[in-house]
Amino acid sequence: MMADAPTTLAIDRKGGVLTIRLNRPEVRNAMSQVMLAELLAALADAEATDARVVVLRGSDGHFCAGADLRDMAAARMAPVGETDPVAASNAAFGHVCAAYARSPLAVVAVLEGSVMGGGFGLACTADVALASRDVDFRLPETSLGVIPAQIAPFLVERLGYGQAKRLAVTGARFGADEAYRIGLVHRACDTGADLDAALAETLRQILACAPGAVAETKALLRRARFEDAGALVDHAATVFAKAARGPEGAEGLAAFIEKRKPNWAE
Repeated sequence: MMADAPTTLAIDRKGGVLTIRLNRPEVRNAMSQVMLAELLAALADAEATDARVVVLRGSDGHFCAGADLRDMAAARMAPVGETDPVAASNAAFGHVCAAYARSPLAVVAVLEGSVMGGGFGLACTADVALASRDVDFRLPETSLGVIPAQIAPFLVERLGYGQAKRLAVTGARFGADEAYRIGLVHRACDTGADLDAALAETLRQILACAPGAVAETKALLRRARFEDAGALVDHAATVFAKAARGPEGAEGLAAFIEKRKPNWAE
């Protein structure tokens, strides 16, 4: 649990939805090492409660401008001992991405303004990504002489190998329509009311689904990316039977027969 209130995030809980706002507007919500630690703690708190959805977004019209350059500069100046401070700083970000990608909770990213570098990668970990028309996606690492190291797996997962390569080797910059065309985001919206309405509809759809079933489905889909379908038959049958015989399966069937909402629907 978070011992103290976060200093780089604004967190709001309404029902089963936990909204985490990256809240360093003076640097377009760039991710410092403090923010990375607080992002991990906020997700752990959400997973330890009855939260069902995590919404990631930024403050003051920007999602995230990537890594905090001051932290990067400090890591480069620090002496290299058994561990390279630059590598440790980069790995800390990778652990955040991995945690959000594998979370049993549904994760929704609301993308506005700057979505750069690490922010781009964090957006790719979300189950659902919504973008406003004013969004500015940038993958500038190769143009700066570095590489999109920790975000590479999530770029390939979201976009496919070919598109991930294209974006990485061109230092890509593009907007909402291109992001939708290549599958980076699932909906491109006008700013303001249209974006809020799209988020509300997405949350309504997620909250109509059983939380345990969502978690198990996400876990099965992660395995399905790397394992042959035939090798998954017995495992899939086992998790299906467990769900069907469990309380959510019983409630879902009863609600369908009785023509009512199941007890998890908000």
